[in-house]
Amino acid sequence: MESAIKNTENIENSGFGILYSVATPIGNLEDITLRAIRILKEADLILAEDTRNTSVLLKKYDISTKVSSYHKFCENEKADSIIDLLKSGQNIALVTDAGTPLVSDPGCVIVKKAYENNIKVIPIVGACAVIGLVQSVWRNDEDFKFIGFLPRQKNQIAQIIEKNDFENLIFYESPKRILETLKIIKETKPEKKMALARELTKKFEEIKIMDINEAIAHFEKKEIKGEFALMLLKNIKTGKSAEMTNIQDKIKKLKKLNYSNKDISIIISTLFEINKNEIYKEILDGEN
Repeated sequence: MESAIKNTENIENSGFGILYSVATPIGNLEDITLRAIRILKEADLILAEDTRNTSVLLKKYDISTKVSSYHKFCENEKADSIIDLLKSGQNIALVTDAGTPLVSDPGCVIVKKAYENNIKVIPIVGACAVIGLVQSVWRNDEDFKFIGFLPRQKNQIAQIIEKNDFENLIFYESPKRILETLKIIKETKPEKKMALARELTKKFEEIKIMDINEAIAHFEKKEIKGEFALMLLKNIKTGKSAEMTNIQDKIKKLKKLNYSNKDISIIISTLFEINKNEIYKEILDGEN
C-alpha cells in the first residue's frame, strides 16, 4: 500500500502532462458530458481514431484543439512520441470514433506506456454501447460478461456460447456477419433468448428481446445496417447444476459421434471426475 501511495505522489509531482481517456457519443452528439467538452477544449492535443469523424463532434461544440490521428494500425509506431509530449507537460485527450476508448477500441498501448512512465491517466466517462444495452433490457440477474467482438471461426464461436451458457453474455457484431452468427447460435443453443440493440442513440435505434428463431426471421426480412450489441440471456440453474447441464451437453455430442454408452461414461467420468456408473445412469435416463 505504501509503495502505491508513493507512486501516486510521484505522478502528481512529476511535472508531466495528463493522458485523458475521453468517452464520446456513439451516435447522438448530445450524449457527451460537460466535463468531456471542457477537457477536449483545454487539452493541448486530441488523439483521434479517425480525425474526420472526430471533427464533426469538435465542430458542433466549437472545439479548436489540434487533432492527430491515432488508430490501431499506428499505436505502437506513435506511442513513444506521444509519451515524449506528455513528459514535456502537454495534456492529451484520447478519443475513438464512438464510445469509450479501450472498450473494443484502440488505446491500450498508449495507456500501458503512460503507466510505465508514471504518467497519470484520467478517465472521462460517458457513452458506451455495452452500458446502453445493459440499461435498456431486462435480464435474469444484474451481472453480465462482455467479451468484445466474437472470433471469426464457427467452432470458436460455438465454444464461447457453450462455455458461457450461465452468463448474460454481451458481444458486438457487424451487420455483415450478424445473420451468420445468429445461425451458429441456433445450432449451438437453439433455446436461447437474446437482447439485440442496433443503431443505439441514433434515428433508427432498434432494441428487441426475442428468441433465436425470431431474431433470424426478423433480420432475414430486412436490409441490415448499423453495428450490433447483443446479449445472450443466461440459463437459470434450476434443479440440476451447471456442471450436470454441461455433462448432458457433452453426452449429446458424443452420441452424435456414435460413441457407445459405455465409452461415453468412461470419457465423461474421466473429464469430470465423477463415478462412471452415475454417468451411465444419466445416459440411460436421457434415453427414456
